[in-house]
Amino acid sequence: MKDLIIVGAGGHGREVLEWVRDINEDNPTWNVLGFIDDNLNQLADKKCSYKIIGRIADWKIEKNQCFALGIASPVIKEKVTKLLRDRGAEFASVIHPTARIAESATYGLGFVAYPNSGIGPDAYVGDFVTLLSSKIGHDAWVGDYTTISSHCGVNGDVRLGKRVFLGSHAAIVPKKRIGDDVYVGLGSVVINDVESNMKVFGNPARGLR
Repeated sequence: MKDLIIVGAGGHGREVLEWVRDINEDNPTWNVLGFIDDNLNQLADKKCSYKIIGRIADWKIEKNQCFALGIASPVIKEKVTKLLRDRGAEFASVIHPTARIAESATYGLGFVAYPNSGIGPDAYVGDFVTLLSSKIGHDAWVGDYTTISSHCGVNGDVRLGKRVFLGSHAAIVPKKRIGDDVYVGLGSVVINDVESNMKVFGNPARGLR
């Protein structure tokens, strides 16, 4: 059994801990050591049975360790995972037992799938994607470091670029293309393609650079 360290002790990291516990209850998989976070006081006012055991910036990788990504920000995810992987870190995927992933779907390294999330047939999900309790439709393509918040609709044949963030209850109609580094605001409905480096809000979603 490998030792597991959760990277990031904020709200998302503590949720990832809960999903790891659920996985271990069904099938003992990891020995959880705790969190690493550059804010050593992140858990100061929280009721958490695990502690911050060190800082991300200076953590030394040891044998038998693997890591779970507990960070939601796409840009920070990319920065932190590259830093740790350059030191030899191995990242585990944390897929909740209630997540439904089609046999023909593909996902990359460090994937985190929340309860009741799902990936449809022939969809592709890149590295270090975070999927909260949402569904990715058939034939969709999701770029690296993207975060899809709860109750989003990523419909069939949608393409999301790298480092995209979808706020809760956002919806994208089928076959639309979203560029890299796009932020889709909470509750927005995307009915047109979105260029890279845009923020879009509303129903229908309208853009701001």
